[in-house]
Amino acid sequence: MPMSVSRSQVLAFRVQAQELDRPPDSSADAAILDIGVQDSGPDGALWALAIRGVALGALDTTRLATVWTVRAAPHVYRRTDLPEIAAAVAPYSEADAAKRIYDAAKPLKAAGIPITEALDTVAGVLRDVVVRPTAKGDASGAVTDLLDPPYLRFCRPCNVTHLYEMPFRLAALRAGLELRPGTSPPILERIPHFRPAAKTDERFDLIRSYLRFLGPATPKNVADYLDSPVADIKARWPVDITQVEVEGQIRSILSSDADAVHVRNQSTGRPTVRLLGPFDLFLQAKDRALLAADPSHAKALWPVLGRPGAVLADGEIVGTWRPRKSGSRLKIAVDPWAPRSPALAQAVGEQAELLAAHRGLLPGGVDWTTD
Repeated sequence: MPMSVSRSQVLAFRVQAQELDRPPDSSADAAILDIGVQDSGPDGALWALAIRGVALGALDTTRLATVWTVRAAPHVYRRTDLPEIAAAVAPYSEADAAKRIYDAAKPLKAAGIPITEALDTVAGVLRDVVVRPTAKGDASGAVTDLLDPPYLRFCRPCNVTHLYEMPFRLAALRAGLELRPGTSPPILERIPHFRPAAKTDERFDLIRSYLRFLGPATPKNVADYLDSPVADIKARWPVDITQVEVEGQIRSILSSDADAVHVRNQSTGRPTVRLLGPFDLFLQAKDRALLAADPSHAKALWPVLGRPGAVLADGEIVGTWRPRKSGSRLKIAVDPWAPRSPALAQAVGEQAELLAAHRGLLPGGVDWTTD
């Protein structure tokens, strides 16, 4: 009979696994670099590392690299890990590759072109095109001129025909290309001395990584995170897992983490507070009802457009936040989900000051929009 694990235990486990409980400037590395740190928006990868105790002032950012990987979003990794990351993020099967590229799969299938072969074709052309740092639009245009119609689509907003977006992004790392940090539109450039690994260490295995950082979980949770078919995830489900029951649902955790997930979060009286960016890994878990049980809270946290950040206090999301820049100052507008305590207000204020410093701005205080 699987042992029961409470919701609070699951969230406490994730906080500890993701090192969200580490004090500031306590390390030069972060475990979540194994799975990749999404770099979307101004409070992206570097802020995600900062709130996990990484001392950014002492961090050699040239040791990091940004590449398109999971869900074709930009993610930051250790540069030395890129060969194994390329192997880890490769589609598991033809069906998986087709699902990851969405509507781009249909014309390729109609033409009898295997999807994995198509990704290799795009990667080869892309590498030939990007011989020096190249803006994304220029690279896409050059690749479009060299590919056959099944790879292309007419884009009404642009009023031109060009390569489908998902194959372009997912082929970039296969082509040995990275994104220059801080560029928008992104600039692609070659990864020095890059060669994908033939296989990857289990530390970078995406299924294991999801269980390690966002477990306990089900195969469907992982499939939704990767945009992969559930069948592919089930076929590769780890054998060294322990089953637990979370709110009536049977889930899996890596057996090496089974003891840790049963540990209860011990409150110190002063909440451990973090201002999570909109695409922080903690918010990427696909069991959203566990993070925000109230439907109105879930709607506020994950709108279709314009996601806010989340206020995390002792493992619980207790509200949302948005930045409000005025001149050289940064104010944080917080929408709390419950009445705030003096300790929470003080901790949020301290985090707001850290965020302002991270952005190179002066702190502008906290505006608590409701109580």
